[in-house]
Amino acid sequence: MKPIIKEDIIFALRAVGLEKGHTVMVHTSLSRLGYVCGGAQTVIEALIETVGEEGTIMMPAQSWKNLDPEDGVHWEVKEDYRQIIRDNWPAYDKQITPTNTMGAVAEMFRLWPGAVRSDHPARSVAAWGKQAEYLTSGHGLSDIFGDSSPIGKLYKLNGDVLLIGVGYDKNTSLHLADVRADYPGKHNCIEHSAVMENGKRIWKAYETLYVDGEDFNEIGTAFERTEAVKITTLGNAELRLMNQRKLVDFAVDWISRHRR
Repeated sequence: MKPIIKEDIIFALRAVGLEKGHTVMVHTSLSRLGYVCGGAQTVIEALIETVGEEGTIMMPAQSWKNLDPEDGVHWEVKEDYRQIIRDNWPAYDKQITPTNTMGAVAEMFRLWPGAVRSDHPARSVAAWGKQAEYLTSGHGLSDIFGDSSPIGKLYKLNGDVLLIGVGYDKNTSLHLADVRADYPGKHNCIEHSAVMENGKRIWKAYETLYVDGEDFNEIGTAFERTEAVKITTLGNAELRLMNQRKLVDFAVDWISRHRR
């Protein structure tokens, strides 16, 4: 396939409906696009040029390896060695801590000039643009995806969600619907992360909603039947743009009716 250049990406972004001044949460798989001339840098530059200085881009910057091995995130380590991880995993540092499986674009984006990152040690986001400080500030330990989280703030701004080569299983905004919906199996859990507190590295316990995303692709399929999603193609991938508020409101109803 012909190499994808920045102009191709900008054309696709505009075709799907992204415009100057938009505030958008972006989930992307660089490898699914095909050969992009310039890789992740080109994708980020295209996004920034499309929304402009009055717009805002947010991406996941999750470092979920900074969770207790009991949760299954360190499957490669034997159970006998879990305490070693608890005692030695580096404390979260939003300038240094890398993302985990968020993709090449998100990993580069967190280091982009002008980008800021939220303080959650395992579920952070990074943002660039007019609303970046507002979106990333005050990301509390126990409100990972709730109303005061970056995802909740995006809802208040009536922002958008852009999926580039990924499915709804990567659509973090659906976790806000998790928080708002009522269903029989809904429950909290205790998570642990390495953080700095009073100048000392500690293994911090915090209570939060148990994250459940196994039905997110099913929700996405149902949501697209409402014709609320704009779709176009770029290289080997599909791009999907949707209003986050419409998605979350739909998902709250869907989860309340279908999830057990």
